Amino acid sequence: MTATTTDATATRGAAGADRPPPTARLLAPVAAWAATRTALLLCVLQVWVVPGPDVTVDVSVIYRNWYGVLSTGAFPADDVTWQYPPAAALAILSPALLPFLEYAHAFFVLVLLADAVVLTLLLRASHGPDRSRRGVWVWVAGVVLLGPTAYARYDLMVAAVAVAALLAGVGRPRLMGALVAFGALLKVWPALLLIGVARGAVRRVWVSAAVTGAVVLAAFAVAMPNALAFLTAQRDRGTEVESLGALVFHVARYFGWEGEVQLHYGSLEFLGPGVAGVSLAAQLLSVVALGWLVYWRLRARVFTAGTTADAAFTAVLLFTTTSRVISPQYLLWLVALAAVCLLFAGSGMTRPAVLVVVASAVTVLEFPVFFGDVVGSTPLGVGLMLVRNGLLVAACLLAGRTLWRRTVPDAAGAAPDGLSPAAPGGTPARQP
Repeated sequence: MTATTTDATATRGAAGADRPPPTARLLAPVAAWAATRTALLLCVLQVWVVPGPDVTVDVSVIYRNWYGVLSTGAFPADDVTWQYPPAAALAILSPALLPFLEYAHAFFVLVLLADAVVLTLLLRASHGPDRSRRGVWVWVAGVVLLGPTAYARYDLMVAAVAVAALLAGVGRPRLMGALVAFGALLKVWPALLLIGVARGAVRRVWVSAAVTGAVVLAAFAVAMPNALAFLTAQRDRGTEVESLGALVFHVARYFGWEGEVQLHYGSLEFLGPGVAGVSLAAQLLSVVALGWLVYWRLRARVFTAGTTADAAFTAVLLFTTTSRVISPQYLLWLVALAAVCLLFAGSGMTRPAVLVVVASAVTVLEFPVFFGDVVGSTPLGVGLMLVRNGLLVAACLLAGRTLWRRTVPDAAGAAPDGLSPAAPGGTPARQP
């Protein structure tokens, strides 16, 4: 053995000696998850009461009422608050799996299990070369920073399906397609995961998604009346008080705007002069975002293992920020996708992911803690909305810029970040 080899071996040994054993590295995030989720459970069980409106009413009253209707084999078609794809019925009916618990308690337990599934998936995917455990910590921190709302909505269940779909896409494209379709039939937004599928897997993923979606949708349409009502359910929605567009009216109130805030389509929305125009502008921004995503996809040439997750995160971030409604639970979607992005050691989404985590911390302040100030457009309420929505806008700009620079060759044909354009199979190569 040469001296050089001996020195290299000794260096690796010393480096390995400095690293904690695998069990210790696993214990820290699991312990943090257990402690923070215990706190969330104590909040939703109202052992610890969080200031502001009771966030569990959606489960104990609204979901419970829907459960009664869905149990009869029909969708709540006359209820304007039911705006979800048909597979959402499975989430609402899921507490029947735990008949020995009261409905709300069973729901919270099932959300906890979905949360544990996400943690397990992220931990498993964080092992191996070019992987990182940063994504695990994004999930552990991001969910608890949203407060009890994270456990008082079914969005965490949808996030679990989306995380499983993205991780399946690394080596099992057909499974990814099936999971994306099922997730989209739970709450639509997982369909955006398809935008960044690697070139060599596009046909398999999209065909699997189309077939799965068609079969599941047809089954619901045959078995339960009004399964397709969700397609037009949100057509007449206005501008919700927490959305980006709502900032126009929060500020306009100080200059004599004559509108008001009312419960409309299940959320508190601004109603009055100019609302229709701002709502239309938000929809046009979403169309522009979609156009940019399509243009990016046509120009993109470099696809790494993490590109699908980066593109999904960027797409959902754009649509969430430009939406007429930004409910607090929407941040769960972003936290989940950011966590998957940061599993890849070379991901450029670190800064947008951090902004999303910070936005989650601000979100729990605007709802539920100071929601009265938000509804009343007090300086505190307006300030919180400016900060939270400003963080989301900044994250959009950073994520879009990063995705473009890492995947689209420049005008001279040079690949971004030292990568050569991907081969048809989607595998990138380093330039010498």
